[in-house]
Amino acid sequence: MGVRLLAALGLALALTAAPLASQGAEAPRAKERELVVLVHGMGRTPASMLLLAWTLEREGYQVMNWGYSSYSHPVPELGRRLAAALDARGGPAPERVHFVGHSLGNVIVRWVLANDLPAHTGRVVMLAPPNQGSHTADRLASWLGWLLRPLPELRTDSTGIVHGLPLPEGVEVGVVAGKHDGKVSVAETHLAGQAGYTVVPSAHTFIMNRRDVRRLVLRFLEEGSFDAGETAGGGGA
Repeated sequence: MGVRLLAALGLALALTAAPLASQGAEAPRAKERELVVLVHGMGRTPASMLLLAWTLEREGYQVMNWGYSSYSHPVPELGRRLAAALDARGGPAPERVHFVGHSLGNVIVRWVLANDLPAHTGRVVMLAPPNQGSHTADRLASWLGWLLRPLPELRTDSTGIVHGLPLPEGVEVGVVAGKHDGKVSVAETHLAGQAGYTVVPSAHTFIMNRRDVRRLVLRFLEEGSFDAGETAGGGGA
């Protein structure tokens, strides 16, 4: 009787677990039809976004970890290059195209959204974005603008390109600011029309590598909102 009872319990557990496994397998298949475009920050490379790329791929998304040089071209040219890279991407067209940017990468994404909006644009997550310009750029543009071509475009005054990049209607944007950023103040990260906003206890450079930030990115891409409970903890990488 004991053996029969154990066998019956095992069969019951298997039948109970089967729907859960099926549900779990369904979500990645749906996400495989969605593309997430990652755009790194000034002076960085796609390597800075690799941990986030791996997280997204593990969740089933297609990922395009796009790279560029911030030493040679201003924002409009970088935006045109990103748009061209999306157009040239092979394979079946994704059902949705999401964007996740870091720092300057968000301004490039904003240029694309304002000037060459991809078909089936999904959601956008901005990590430490200088959406209102940056006082750091105000201080350094006259010294380093010759080296970092986009730097003068990040000024907070009327010459800053960020003030002329409207957010298209219907595009959901979530902003994650770093409380201890050091380069972009919390106030400078806000964007008119943002659908979600949260602040994490992070500095600027490695904000994308934090566990809590990666969870926030996934949640916003899936639901269009942030869970405030995930912003209160430490959550280091």
